[in-house]
Amino acid sequence: MKVNKRLILGLALLMGILLMAGCGGAAKKTSDAAKETVLVYGSGDYSSINPALYEHGEINSLIFSGLTVHDKDNKVIPDLAESWTLDKATNTYTFKLRKDVKWHDGQPFSAEDVKFTLETIMNPKNASEIASNYEDITKIEVADNTTLKITLKAPNVAMLDYLTIGILPKHLLEGKDIATDKFNQFPIGTGPYKMASWDKGQSITLVKNKDFYIKEPKIDKVIFKIVEDTKARALQLKSGELDLAQVTPQDLNQFENNKAFTVYNMKTSDYRGIMYNFNNPLFKVNRELPNALSYAIDRQAILDSVLLGHGKVAYSPIQVGEYNNPAMEKFDYNPAKAKAELEKAGWKLGQDGIYAKNGTKLSFTVVCKEGDRVRADIANICVQQFKAIGVDMKVAVQSKIDWDNQDAYLIGWGSPFDPDDHTYKVFGTGKGNNYSSYSNAKVDELLTKARETDVKADRLKYYQEFQTELTKDMPYTFITYIDALYVAKPNLQGITPETVLGHHGVGIFWNVTDWTIQ
Repeated sequence: MKVNKRLILGLALLMGILLMAGCGGAAKKTSDAAKETVLVYGSGDYSSINPALYEHGEINSLIFSGLTVHDKDNKVIPDLAESWTLDKATNTYTFKLRKDVKWHDGQPFSAEDVKFTLETIMNPKNASEIASNYEDITKIEVADNTTLKITLKAPNVAMLDYLTIGILPKHLLEGKDIATDKFNQFPIGTGPYKMASWDKGQSITLVKNKDFYIKEPKIDKVIFKIVEDTKARALQLKSGELDLAQVTPQDLNQFENNKAFTVYNMKTSDYRGIMYNFNNPLFKVNRELPNALSYAIDRQAILDSVLLGHGKVAYSPIQVGEYNNPAMEKFDYNPAKAKAELEKAGWKLGQDGIYAKNGTKLSFTVVCKEGDRVRADIANICVQQFKAIGVDMKVAVQSKIDWDNQDAYLIGWGSPFDPDDHTYKVFGTGKGNNYSSYSNAKVDELLTKARETDVKADRLKYYQEFQTELTKDMPYTFITYIDALYVAKPNLQGITPETVLGHHGVGIFWNVTDWTIQ
C-alpha cells in the first residue's frame, strides 16, 4: 500500500509539473500572438496578380521588386540593382545586381530572372499591356549572375522608370503559359511581403518577408480586404473593420476633425475624362465630336459638386509635372462654342432638341465601372451639361468593360513618373493601353521623338507640341484631376502625405517597410 501511495503521489506531482509547463507554453503562445501587428486595407478586387501582364495593382509593390524603385519624391533609386552605368555610344545600360536577394521560396535571385521577365513582357504572345514601355530594347545580355546589360535602339531616359516593374522568377515560370499559370493566383516575388492565402472575392493575406534584403518590415501581416463599393469602405472604416482605405469626397466629412481617424489628402497625377471609342461609327466618322463636346463640360462645377474641391480642372494628360504646356487650348466651358462647332460640322438641332447629322442622332452611352461612385457622379453631371446643348448622353454602370464595342468610357489615367509613362502606350497607335483606338500620326511622331532623346530641352519641346497636337484632334474630354483621400486609424504611422500618387491613388505603399502600428 505504501508503494502504491508513493506511486500515486509521484504521478500526481508529475502531472502537475506537466500541466504547469503546458499552461506556461500556452501563455507564451497567446502572448506572442497578441504582439502580431496586422494592417487591414480596403482594396479593390483582383483576378490575377502578375506585374509583367497587368500594371494596375497596389499589391504588386508589396510582393515584387524591380531593378529600380521610386522614392517618396518619385525619383528613381536602386532596388534589386545596386548600381548602373550607361554607355551613351551604344545606348547600353550595365546593371550590377544585389547578391543577397532570395525569392520567397528560398531560391536565389539572379540576372537570368530579369532577362526572363523583360522577354516575357516583350513577347507578343503574352499580350502584356505594358509591352510598349520596352519597345526600345534590342538586346538583353547576362554577363554573370549579378551583371546584366540592356541595349536600346535609341536613348530613352524613361527606361529606368520602367525597370521598377516587378521581376518574375524564371525557375517557376519558364516554359509555362504566363497568362493562365497558377502562379498568378499565388505569386512568388522578392518583395517585403509574401503571399499567405487568397480567399477569392473576400481577401488576400500577405505576411512579412523576414529575409527581405533591405530590412524586415515592421508590420507582420497585411490583409487586402476586398471592398469594391466605396460607400461600404467608409462604413467599414467607421466600424473598425478596416485600418486604411480610400474614400470619396462625399464620405470624407465623416472622418475629418475626428480624433479616431487620420485623414491623408494626397495629390495625384490621376485624371478623369470621357474616352471616345474611335471604333464606334459615331466617333470614327465624326472626328470633330470630341473637340466640340469638350467645350460643353463645366469642369469647375464638377470639381466643386462631385469632388468638393479635392482636385483640379484637367486639360492635359501630363499637366501634373514639369512637362506641362500651360499655353495649350484648355477647352474652357463655352456651351455656345460647342453648339457652333457642331453646326459648323453639319449637325442640325432637331425638333426633339437633339442634334442629328445625315440621319444619325448625336446620342451615345458612357460606361462607368461598377463600384466607382465618383465616376458615376461625374458622368451623370455630364449628361445634364450635354443635354443643355442638344446632346443625348446616357450612363451605363457595368462590372465588365467591353473596350472594343462600347461608345465611350469614363476613363481614369495618369502617372507621376516620366512623361512617357501613360502617354506613349495610351495615345500611340496600336499600343497596349490605347483602349480608344485613337490614331494620330503627328502624335505618334512626337511621342517617339520625346522618348528617344535624352536632351531635356528637346523632350520639353516635343511634349509641349504633343499637347498642342492633342487639342487639334482630341482623344478624350479631359475633366478633372482627383486627389486621393485616404483614411487611417491614428495608430498607423509611416505614410508620407507629400508623395504624389498615381492612377487610383497607387503609390502610398512605397515605404511600407517603415510603417508601424503603435
